[in-house]
Amino acid sequence: MATSTLPAPQISSFSWFRRFLRDELAPYPGRSALVARMVLTATIVIVIVMVFRIRYGAYAALFALTISRENPDATLRAVRTLVISFSAAAGYALVGAVVFSGEPVLRLVWVLATLFLIFFALSAVSNYTAAVRFGYLLVITIPLWDRHTSGEQKVEGLLWAAGAIALASVITAAVELIYAGFYKLDEVTAALLERLRWTEAALRGWSSGIADRAAEQQLARLVILGTSRMRRDLLRSGYAPEVAQQEGAIISLVGRMVDLAANLSQFSPERSEDARGSIADLAARVDILARKLSGGEVSHEMEERAEQTDLTPGMPLLMDLERTVSNIAGVLRGSDFPATFGLPVTAAEPKKRFLAADAFTNPSYIRFAIRGSLAAAVCYVAYNFADWPGISTAVTTCFLTALTTVGSSRQKQVLRFAGALAGGIVGMCAQVFVMPGLDSITGLVILFAAVTVIAAWIITSGPRLSYLGVQFAFAFYLINVEEFRFQTSLAVARDRVVGILLGLAVMWLIFDQLWGAPAITEMKRTFLSTLRLLARFMREPVSSGPFDQHAAIEQSYAQRETINTNFNKLREAGDGVMLEFGVSRESDLALRGRLLQWQPRLRVIFITRIALLKYRLRLAGFELPETILNAQQKFDSQLANRIEAIADHLQGKTNLAEQQRESLLKLIAGPVQEYRRSKPVPAMDDRLQSLLPLCSRIDSLVTSLADDIAAAS
Repeated sequence: MATSTLPAPQISSFSWFRRFLRDELAPYPGRSALVARMVLTATIVIVIVMVFRIRYGAYAALFALTISRENPDATLRAVRTLVISFSAAAGYALVGAVVFSGEPVLRLVWVLATLFLIFFALSAVSNYTAAVRFGYLLVITIPLWDRHTSGEQKVEGLLWAAGAIALASVITAAVELIYAGFYKLDEVTAALLERLRWTEAALRGWSSGIADRAAEQQLARLVILGTSRMRRDLLRSGYAPEVAQQEGAIISLVGRMVDLAANLSQFSPERSEDARGSIADLAARVDILARKLSGGEVSHEMEERAEQTDLTPGMPLLMDLERTVSNIAGVLRGSDFPATFGLPVTAAEPKKRFLAADAFTNPSYIRFAIRGSLAAAVCYVAYNFADWPGISTAVTTCFLTALTTVGSSRQKQVLRFAGALAGGIVGMCAQVFVMPGLDSITGLVILFAAVTVIAAWIITSGPRLSYLGVQFAFAFYLINVEEFRFQTSLAVARDRVVGILLGLAVMWLIFDQLWGAPAITEMKRTFLSTLRLLARFMREPVSSGPFDQHAAIEQSYAQRETINTNFNKLREAGDGVMLEFGVSRESDLALRGRLLQWQPRLRVIFITRIALLKYRLRLAGFELPETILNAQQKFDSQLANRIEAIADHLQGKTNLAEQQRESLLKLIAGPVQEYRRSKPVPAMDDRLQSLLPLCSRIDSLVTSLADDIAAAS
């Protein structure tokens, strides 16, 4: 069975390393514009910082460089988030200082509790941007309260920090809004369109018999780039939960489409006239998807054509590609299920929560908080015990390092240490050889912009390299733009680099090792957990007493959020597998390919189930007769049993090949037909007409997933 993974290169070869750097650093559509905005924002910040002598300039510049470039709506909301988050952080710090600063032991307890709060908020607060701003301000000002200075100076330092980061946020928002005025698409949509257009170009080349080598090279690059940046942008976009879940499904499916198209170009199968016709038709369907995604005119007939499920026999990869394109069309067409099926939109969804719905039931949030706060606490105690305040950058490093979702610990550490060392060396060389010759702010700005271009270009690489750029910029900024005078001693630069390296070392010893496991083990565990959670979600709502709609809705949202988090964790673990090496690498990559092949279908099952759940929850416009509701409950329960059986099979408990997998649609189709004959009601008939296609779709998806998993065993 074909997998979604391109042939793994040999890591011992220097030619592979050259090819790796070429692929990661090669330009791609939109990269230059993104780098230009990042550099422009950071440079404007540093100019204002130097002119007006604003403290914490290095942190402000780094914040401007690494802040997520979200869609314009999210950028506007960021201004409000900025005020609320910084006000909360400043108020929290001031209250803590007043209550605990007089007693060293109490201050230590307060700092440890604060670190735990920061990392818990980073993982569990629904508004990621707010959590980052709140934590960033606190973590960079913690060393303030240990200094032997007056209370007035400490408060002044806190306000300077808040002002510097606020300045960076406002400038970033302004640059992004100006850019959005010229370019209407958000980053996620632009990335999806890029993948659809290159796939379409490759398909059109194959259908004509003349391969489009440029398109094939771009597909190979996009496979390496993966979907991690899109998933990160989606996570931080502030979309409503249902929209985010549907967007996540589209991202996963488009990533799968690119993998299949890239693999298809590797095998170059002989294509008959019929096959070429099928490929040309598939290219036209991809074009329809791209036009719909970009807001173009797409007729109802074109949508149905994009969603067609006719498969080309004899070409497994092409069949997989056709099935994936159909699933993308289905999710796009059903991005608003009520509107799609002519039903009224419900307003029953709960308001957006401050914390994730599963914040106190999902142990991963507590584990993240324990790992991050323990690492930061060790750094805090270490530099205070050694009376070496110069290395207090270790605590900030722990916070910044925890923001990344780069995969396995070993390769993550290589990126961190290499970036910190490179930035430290470049910063010290600039301090020795360049800074003495600068006599105006112009020279400093040119030096800053040149280094920032390099850092930003690396940051916009794929997950295998991007974090090196963050550490590179962090080390350079701390050495050269944190103060307003030329440093004649290298001791300050040495201390800051040592602090960074200490933070990285502690993060490796604690954050990466505590509850750590090989990425492939974590990936399989997450996949199994997602199957179990989805089976449970299929049976909802389950209640032993009278039906409580509000409680059922709240419960479903908590489950949906946990499942969606698992989907993100699965892809992150998949990125990590690519970064791990060893004797089992080939088998790990094969398993990774299979899991990533199955995951998009699991997402479509999840999205379809969300639509079906509206009937079970009896939302306005989705009410069903009691007989049909009971039939749907039986149908859902049987689907849940099949998904449980898939999980049992992957754990070696059952054999899917020995089980019957006939269609379950008859469980609900029969009662629906009987009800129509006995009680023909036009309004109810419309609801039943929309119910059956959803049931048919989810039934076929679960059956095909079980078939593929059984065949792969």
